[in-house]
Amino acid sequence: MALSVSGGTVFTVLLISRLLESSLLNAEVKEGEILPPTIQRLMKGYNKYLRPFFDNGPVTVGMSLDIASIDTISEINMDYTATIFLRQRWTDERLVFEGNKSLSLDGRLVELLWVPDTFIVDSKKSFLHDITVENRLIRIFPNGTVLYALRITTTVACNMDLTKYPMDKQTCTLQLESWGYNINDVMFYWTRGNESVSGLDSLQLAQYTVEDHYTSVSEAIYETGNYPRLVFHFELKRSILYFILETYVPSSLLVVLSWVSFWISLSSVPARICIGVTTVLTMTTLMMGARTSLPNANCFIKAIDVYLGICFSFIFGALIEYAVAHFCTLTHADAHMLMYGHRMHDFDDEMNGIITTISTHSIRAKRRKEPAATSPSVPASTELAVRPSSPSGSEPKPEAAPPEHTNWCLTVLATLRKILRAIHCCHVENPHHIDNYSRVTFPLSFVIVNLLYWTYYLYF
Repeated sequence: MALSVSGGTVFTVLLISRLLESSLLNAEVKEGEILPPTIQRLMKGYNKYLRPFFDNGPVTVGMSLDIASIDTISEINMDYTATIFLRQRWTDERLVFEGNKSLSLDGRLVELLWVPDTFIVDSKKSFLHDITVENRLIRIFPNGTVLYALRITTTVACNMDLTKYPMDKQTCTLQLESWGYNINDVMFYWTRGNESVSGLDSLQLAQYTVEDHYTSVSEAIYETGNYPRLVFHFELKRSILYFILETYVPSSLLVVLSWVSFWISLSSVPARICIGVTTVLTMTTLMMGARTSLPNANCFIKAIDVYLGICFSFIFGALIEYAVAHFCTLTHADAHMLMYGHRMHDFDDEMNGIITTISTHSIRAKRRKEPAATSPSVPASTELAVRPSSPSGSEPKPEAAPPEHTNWCLTVLATLRKILRAIHCCHVENPHHIDNYSRVTFPLSFVIVNLLYWTYYLYF
């Protein structure tokens, strides 16, 4: 019963296919297009819904490419648009005929033949050119070999690493794969290896040069099976000259312009502020313009962003330098007064010490002249311990037991004196020296940073 059902299904499929073929042929005849006898003999009994060698292993399809143009390469969308000539070759034993000449057919007759279901894997948008007619080519050779060529424009995704932009190299691919036939049905191969792709050597790209290209054969593994895949790799190197003239040179000149303020007098406040603010704003505008043509992705800290950040830091540092120098100029006179006050304070401390010493000696001499106490047997140490508690309290305290708050005051004064000495060491004697130092340190630092920057991004 099962055999009869499967046999009926196969018979139904064959019957439908024959009816479709006959309807197509009748449609051609109705339109006044009579097929040549050779084509009619080939099409007789031909079923385009069955691949060649249906029961005798997979059909091998050879491919070659001709890159007509690469129109655009977009860093924002991470893709490229190219126009290619795709040529496919395979052998169909049902199309063998006698003779020694090939048959070049109209591209519209491809609807009568079996063709591979090839597609571009990473294609975002593709179309077949149809001006003035669909750009297809069909050629059949006596041994049954079929040549099928197409002219296609496609937009293909290309994952880019922009960390070294604009000193980067990008490797993009063009992948061709079978949609419905797995490796048991169809096998793909490049007809001439790496030479199967031509046209790249004559391409003229706006920002890139093609450094290398090669082909490879692989398999695409999906849930439904393994499918044949051909991959064309090509490496693009970006031309940096445009970016040097457009971004690097203007930003470097802005940094040099900010150094002009070091040669302007500190008293010319409007001139120096004008130069500092103008260079900062111009640098900000340049940074915003450089980022408009790039993807706003936080994962990419590009080389051009690093350089613009360095230039902005130097420009902003020049503005801060003037603020510091001007502040030191205003406080320069007050600093002299402060130093004079410190010297007077030290002189007062010395005078107070002398007076205190003299009074101490006079008190001791006075004590020696006073009569002895009523009880001569009392030791002198007891006398000294009792006398501070006398009601008069006019006598000074002896040096042997100074109060605790006196020691604390001395410690605080010593700490303050150390702090004042440290501040005096950081004090700028002449504010004009700040500009003199900046005239050397800023250019020298900028040159060193540039050497490190270009060495890292060009050679690492």
